[in-house]
Amino acid sequence: MIDTLKYCLSGRSIESPLMSTTPFPSAADERALRRLLLLLATIAGVAVANIYYNQPLLDSLRGSFPQSASWVGAVPAVTQLGYAAGMLLLAPLGDRFDRRLLILLQIAGLSIALIVTAAAPNLTTMIGASLAIGVLATIAQQAVPFAAELAPPSQRGHAVGTVMSGLLLGILLARTAAGLVAEYFGWRTVFAASLVALLALAVVIWIRLPKSKPTSTLPYGKLLMSMWHLIVEHPGLREASVTGACLFAAFSIFWSVLALLLAGAPFHLGPQAAGLFGIVGAGGALAAPIAGKSADRRGPRAVISLSIVLVAISFVVFGLSGASIAGLIVGVIILDVGVQAAQISNQSRIYALSPEARSRVNTVYMVTYFIGGAAGSAVGAFVWPWFGWMGVSVAGLAFTALAGWSHARRRTRPVTAS
Repeated sequence: MIDTLKYCLSGRSIESPLMSTTPFPSAADERALRRLLLLLATIAGVAVANIYYNQPLLDSLRGSFPQSASWVGAVPAVTQLGYAAGMLLLAPLGDRFDRRLLILLQIAGLSIALIVTAAAPNLTTMIGASLAIGVLATIAQQAVPFAAELAPPSQRGHAVGTVMSGLLLGILLARTAAGLVAEYFGWRTVFAASLVALLALAVVIWIRLPKSKPTSTLPYGKLLMSMWHLIVEHPGLREASVTGACLFAAFSIFWSVLALLLAGAPFHLGPQAAGLFGIVGAGGALAAPIAGKSADRRGPRAVISLSIVLVAISFVVFGLSGASIAGLIVGVIILDVGVQAAQISNQSRIYALSPEARSRVNTVYMVTYFIGGAAGSAVGAFVWPWFGWMGVSVAGLAFTALAGWSHARRRTRPVTAS
């Protein structure tokens, strides 16, 4: 294991695809692993942030493209659909090729998409570029399976939680950064700044990120087809995917409509205020490693059950807080802790199902997850003009109930035994 970590930190190839079978023999090795997990967390956060920059900007986009104002809700929905498509088509390649090379190639494509978005002359162009951003931002989905591969089984939940904390901070603080930048420099500058951050990250990746050794020799077509066999073979993967998708749909309903709620009466607040709610929600990301440790100790199902209850409570709070900033803040904290704890626990258990196919297992889960997110954003865009904030809260509660139903169906059959 010592040699393995030396390879990792020197940037050379990882010789064993199943490093998790060997425990760490010394504290020095554990420190080396922590540094590597921190790098993976940074990659995940910076990459995934790109699909959330547009959420606090919807009111600004409506002002920039008044002739297409009714279609601004399509921007976050299409971005999330693109992310789901990118996971389906690109993320499985992590089992077949060196993840470092894949990440660098995706950064190159993502940089082009960001340039087009920043210069978009109309909403149609922006929607098309947003789809490309979603597809290429799946860089993050190479980092999480890599963390599960590096960690021993007894620490897998904690390792996944550590990298996911970076990913979740990227999701939540993206809204804060976008809101602040848009408030003072305009929404186009948000995407230009993201381009600069990505290029800086590419330099760090080139120098520090280790190469990974493929675990599969399947051709691309068969690699994609093998995911269907994983779905059929593992009922637990199906259950975890549906549960996660429903919770993320509820999560996306709130965040995709929040900027519109704050822009109207009685708040009359701009994108900066919507973005600042991301700082409040960052508590959920900071709780991710704790959730991972709890899943290691107590089992993931108990954590997920509690998470579903927390998300349901958050939407009750939201429904009662349509005119209260304090109520919205309380609801955001509960929502983010609940959704992120469930996400960590779900991913921790699915990675144990098929160690040689972690990228593909992750792809099945995350494609379903982001289809749920896109559905949530689309439902939010439909419900908001017709039923207002109370309708959004009821829709979020309905998705949470679906998550509870999916989870309860397999309460007597552990996922890891699937």
